[in-house]
Amino acid sequence: MPLHIDALGACNNEFGATVTGLNVADTTQRDIQDIEAAIDRYAVLIFPDQQIDDAEQFAFSNKFGCMEKATGDINQNEDRRLALDINDISNLDKNGAVLQRDNRARLFGLGNMLWHSDSSFKTIPAKYSLLSARVVPEAGGNTEFADMRAAWNALSPEQQDECKELICEHSQLYSRGALGFEDFTAEERVKWAPVLQPLVRQHPTTKASSLFLSSHIGTILDWPVPEARLFIRDLTEHATQDNYVFAHEWKRWDLVMWDNRVTMHRARRYDHTQPRDLHRTTVSSETRLLDS
Repeated sequence: MPLHIDALGACNNEFGATVTGLNVADTTQRDIQDIEAAIDRYAVLIFPDQQIDDAEQFAFSNKFGCMEKATGDINQNEDRRLALDINDISNLDKNGAVLQRDNRARLFGLGNMLWHSDSSFKTIPAKYSLLSARVVPEAGGNTEFADMRAAWNALSPEQQDECKELICEHSQLYSRGALGFEDFTAEERVKWAPVLQPLVRQHPTTKASSLFLSSHIGTILDWPVPEARLFIRDLTEHATQDNYVFAHEWKRWDLVMWDNRVTMHRARRYDHTQPRDLHRTTVSSETRLLDS
């Protein structure tokens, strides 16, 4: 069956597409090239009805570059439910039971409901994320995506000039702290010490500029913290207006792939007593964005 790529019609019709006629567990090199061309254009790709396991998801993801380990998850070692190659985007414990409302891992995971770019808190941030829906709640739990290319293009030349040379500090300590979550161990505070990222980045293939925003941003280098956070909040409000955003309503076995270099995303609320189980593989960017 030939591969079909159909634009969602979201935003400017260049944001988001559905890919059909493909089994991601059995792809050719030509398929991978077509997918890479499509994600360069649309930034978010939806592959419906991909009944895959973690090994098949990892193998498909690995065709797009070097893979990250799930070191950003709060549960590590014996507390993990999934292998270290797979980010656990769920409300389940290692035995598969739904987490209690005040569970530490659940409260940490609420940070996924803030606008963010995956792994921006790592020195080398994420390139692609691939999220597979294994169990979805009856209602809610959508994922929203925002087009950072369109948001950048809509800024005035004066606003763009103000942003171009700015360097931001990113850390999960900041994003979770914004929700009042401060329950970090000393080891976690060292592990997630802030890293520096540019506020504006250029896509290595398309050469398109985009904002590099995330809830992980805590301040701007050499700016007073209150002014920096207000500036980032204003930019985020601009970048997440309805005309730059679309929501994906999950169905079981959807696989969604997005380019973190030109998007932000966030999960939406759902009934926390119902299981929601999504598995994420993450392709790393080729290089760090700033010199040492």
